[in-house]
Amino acid sequence: MKKINRRDFLKRSSAAAALVNAPGFAYSQGFGVAAPFDDYRALVCVFLHGGNDSFNMVVPNTTAEYNAYAASRQNLAIPQSDLLAINPVSLPTGSRAFGFHPAMIGMRDLFESGRAAFVANVGPLVEPTTKVQFRNQSVILPSQLFSHNDQQSQWHSLKGANTSKTGWAGRISDLISASVTNQKMATNASLNGTSLFQSADNTIAYVMGELGPRQFDGFSDDLTSIFFDQRQAFESILDAPYDSIYERSFADIQKRAVAAADTVSAAIKSAEDAGIITTEFPNTPLGNQLSTVAKLIASHIELDMQRQIFFVGIGGFDSHDNQNQDQPVLLGGVSDALTAFYSATVDIGLPESVTTFTQSDFGRTLTSNGDGSDHAWGGNQLVIGGAVLGRDIYGNFPVLEIGGAEDVGGGRMIPSTSADQYAATLAKWFGISDTDLDIVAPNLSNFAQRDLGFMIS
Repeated sequence: MKKINRRDFLKRSSAAAALVNAPGFAYSQGFGVAAPFDDYRALVCVFLHGGNDSFNMVVPNTTAEYNAYAASRQNLAIPQSDLLAINPVSLPTGSRAFGFHPAMIGMRDLFESGRAAFVANVGPLVEPTTKVQFRNQSVILPSQLFSHNDQQSQWHSLKGANTSKTGWAGRISDLISASVTNQKMATNASLNGTSLFQSADNTIAYVMGELGPRQFDGFSDDLTSIFFDQRQAFESILDAPYDSIYERSFADIQKRAVAAADTVSAAIKSAEDAGIITTEFPNTPLGNQLSTVAKLIASHIELDMQRQIFFVGIGGFDSHDNQNQDQPVLLGGVSDALTAFYSATVDIGLPESVTTFTQSDFGRTLTSNGDGSDHAWGGNQLVIGGAVLGRDIYGNFPVLEIGGAEDVGGGRMIPSTSADQYAATLAKWFGISDTDLDIVAPNLSNFAQRDLGFMIS
């Protein structure tokens, strides 16, 4: 076996340590909510990378509206007879005005049981925008519309026409940091890489793999393992009396990284050993991420957690090609994973304490490019949980007509609801005061409705 020297240890560990913080770390300045919370709540963001064609995820199902949709969507339209009809409570009983994509049986069932809702035609906006204002350039618009990176950044940060180095989940973490000082894990945790969504000024997100923390190479807690001595040696290196402040700081980061991995891994194993979660998750990247999130939620008491925000995600939604073949698999996978996750929160006994919501780069064009759809703007998002006022539609579902009132070209729909309003509604349920919602969602004051009403207060 090759021996690992001091330099090798530091090189191998630095990448992992750069992505994690010690349990309970906050670097708080003590602003925002000051009193400790007396309950537990978690937000789970499911990001659909690439731009979900969400006007095929939820489809108008009445004759006139469906005909407009079918004419606009050309060869991409879902046959009306295949739609999974839903009955929103705000519409006349039995109207069956909308339907889910036929691959989303689980989501249809959650919706009909009142545990899911969707927010219609939501997207990044700086201020309410009409088609005339858009064409006359008489309104402030988010920067770089229709660009993947820029619009992901818009959803993550709600930056509007400005720049931002923090995300709205990161700002929430900063606001509540003085209230959660006893937490043994960071408020923000990602199982899908680092993201602007969880970037903050004063707190640090914890980043792990889909099955949990990535362990340091050559480490073992087993006293009989040949790798146990290597861990002991590494810890001795970190405890050495370094002269330089930079070396001491680097050593401290490594110690915190090791401690964080140990604590989080132990919590996941504890949940597995307890057998509380009996739901079987799909063996997919999204299913695995949400399964790990469920285990961490199940261990929230052990970790002294009161508030958590998780970030998970899946790619493949940039459907320029093969949309009719790929979309059923993608949406079916999302539906199965979200359904399993909600069921797991019931196993844990916390369905009212966990709210899951989707985001995506943007909606997609109503028009077909021949084999798929292109980058657009507004789209539909899902919200799931026991605290959701479900079985309903929030916001205004547009008439899906080429050249219609919301179409700025090629079936690119102007959002009628802003991402700031969407985020603020979730943040308010999470425990952020109305005054501080403007910190979370910087453009919120430009919109009359601050709370979209889809969460039980």
